[in-house]
Amino acid sequence: MADASASPASSQRKNILKTMEIDTRLLGMVGAFIVVCVMFNLLTDGRFLTPRNIFNLTIQTVSVAIMATGMVFVIVTRHIDLSVGSLLATCSAMMAMTQTSFLPAMGVDFGNPLIAPVAIIVGIVTGAVIGAFQGWLIGYLAIPAFIVTLGGLLVWRNVAWYLTNGQTIGPLDETFQLLGGIGGTLGTTGSWIVGVLGVIAACVAIWSARHARIHHEFPVKPVWAEGLLMVVAAALILGFVAVLNAYEVPARVLERQFEASGQVMPEGYVQGYGVPYSVLLLIAVAVVMTMIARKTRLGRYIFATGGNPDAAELSGINTRLLTVKVFAIMGVLCGLAGLVASARLSFHSNDIGTLDELRVIAAAVIGGTALAGGLGTIYGAILGALIMQSLQSGMAMVGVDAPFQNIVVGAVLVLAVLVDILYRKKTGAN
Repeated sequence: MADASASPASSQRKNILKTMEIDTRLLGMVGAFIVVCVMFNLLTDGRFLTPRNIFNLTIQTVSVAIMATGMVFVIVTRHIDLSVGSLLATCSAMMAMTQTSFLPAMGVDFGNPLIAPVAIIVGIVTGAVIGAFQGWLIGYLAIPAFIVTLGGLLVWRNVAWYLTNGQTIGPLDETFQLLGGIGGTLGTTGSWIVGVLGVIAACVAIWSARHARIHHEFPVKPVWAEGLLMVVAAALILGFVAVLNAYEVPARVLERQFEASGQVMPEGYVQGYGVPYSVLLLIAVAVVMTMIARKTRLGRYIFATGGNPDAAELSGINTRLLTVKVFAIMGVLCGLAGLVASARLSFHSNDIGTLDELRVIAAAVIGGTALAGGLGTIYGAILGALIMQSLQSGMAMVGVDAPFQNIVVGAVLVLAVLVDILYRKKTGAN
């Protein structure tokens, strides 16, 4: 009787989720994230969900989230990359040495506007070349990815050490530091403008996707469901902007800015930090990677190869070259992550990126990327990175020792894989 009485309500919930086409796995991740935030907010007497901590949490997540989007492609193709933290360190070292040694040796003085863009290009190219080389070893020489990238973990960390002679390199160029977080933000007005543009873009994307499905005669959600999705997207975007704007720039900093411009700061003047440039970079990476995954031949080949490598190769896909491309993309993203990480610190340090391979793989797996290959989402990996960083940040605020934090992160990774296995058995997914 109990099962019979519960069945209609359960069936109704399933019908609503089916109508809205909501990913239950994503819903579970969002629920887990909310639980983590509420728990740490209670344990820290309300300090965890303050605008300041949310701002810091956001900029701390960016570098891992950027690499996690690339790890999705790597794991989807049934590979693994254990070298991302060390590769980040090498890219960071190359960018730091370009700014402080290589360019000055060529007569480019520190402070020259060319320093930042040249250093960024050097870091990205370094990541792409190393990533492609590792992909070539895996794809064309058939060396297992685990072995190649495990070797890379040791090699590239120490290459970075030799590049800098084991020294901390800095301070880095001021323009370069703008992509680190608190040193480069849009401010209150600019953030609201970007937020409104983001809402418009989200609504247009939702409506365009609906029309595309109609054009191809695919089933579509009811109009009310599309409208509700737009409202939720708008609320999330504008709410995020409002929280970041609520973190106010200290009055003494504003006073120095006004003095530098020869003006007097108005009494009671308040300015929020707003959206960091590094977050805009993450959004751009997420959009590009999502478009690659969903709209390009490369993306279709990646997921087809992950689903069934033998069938993909028999159908004419060059899986060896595809492996090189996937690891080259991972290398580029390591370069971008190295940019954000070193810019946030304002210098390059020898321990930069340490254990990031654990965090990146955990973020991708927690975000729903299947280790068996063929399944994964970019937004899931970013949410996974946010959950991982929230755990670490919350534990640090509570006073948990660093070794125990790593124990928790490792346990969460194992639990995420277990949940993935159970979910696949329940849904019958491959």
